[in-house]
Amino acid sequence: MTILVVAEHDNASLKAATLNTIGAAALIATFTDQAVHVLAAGHGARAAAEAAASVAGVEKVLLVDAPQLPHGLAEHVEAAVLNIAKNYSHILAPATAFGRSIAARIAAKLEVAQIGDITAVDSADTFERPNYAGNAIAIVQSADPIKVITVRATDFDPASTEGGGASVEKIDAAADAGISQLLSREVTKLDRPELTSANIVVSGGRGPGSGENHTKGFEQVVQTGKIVAPQLCIAVGISEPIQHHAGIKDSKGIVSIHKDEEAPIFSVANYGVVDNLVSVAPHLLTNRFEVER
Repeated sequence: MTILVVAEHDNASLKAATLNTIGAAALIATFTDQAVHVLAAGHGARAAAEAAASVAGVEKVLLVDAPQLPHGLAEHVEAAVLNIAKNYSHILAPATAFGRSIAARIAAKLEVAQIGDITAVDSADTFERPNYAGNAIAIVQSADPIKVITVRATDFDPASTEGGGASVEKIDAAADAGISQLLSREVTKLDRPELTSANIVVSGGRGPGSGENHTKGFEQVVQTGKIVAPQLCIAVGISEPIQHHAGIKDSKGIVSIHKDEEAPIFSVANYGVVDNLVSVAPHLLTNRFEVER
């Protein structure tokens, strides 16, 4: 038996969360001494499959190429996974909208529990996942013969995109069930980077009240369950609520600026400045931050 990672990609290249998911699979493999395979399901997806083949730690890439697969619709990718699921002890996908929708369907069809949003691997059958907006960690042990898992990318180091030499094997696609199709897609283009993938995030408060100190960006992160894990997060004038802490606590470095030294944000900050943000903020604008990747 081996470990399967369902790749999220755009047919040309891998999404970053796929590399983190392969990293999690590699950790599981240290307990089982199993190989890691990657499934690239798409249409015209040879480039994505070859990108997966170059990732360190991947032994084989399975390419499923069919006209119904270019957009990664859950119904079609799920069918591709179920065709080969019996060959694997673990099936992993990133904890993104793509991965969550696919994993839920696969787990239901296999009649096993889905283990969602894992943040640590304790053994081949035991994993950690957050509960209550990250305020508690559940340790989950699964006896299911096939473990279907989504991986929180921010908690696992990405696998290296160099050093791999996996083979690419093309396999047959499942028949198109004809139950879904993509009619159109409208993509909003922004000049700034996506919040969840930014290296530096600055979040500003709007006053001392617990309910009014989110920026719109972080309101979106909390409401949609997204987690940001930049290299540097600067929290300016933020004190509450705890959901904000859950959204940023995985950042590599957190700097908090707040006039109240008892502000809860300091409990998760690596560095704190107790001062009026109006006095401190102008200095941030006149200095360039160098962030080590």
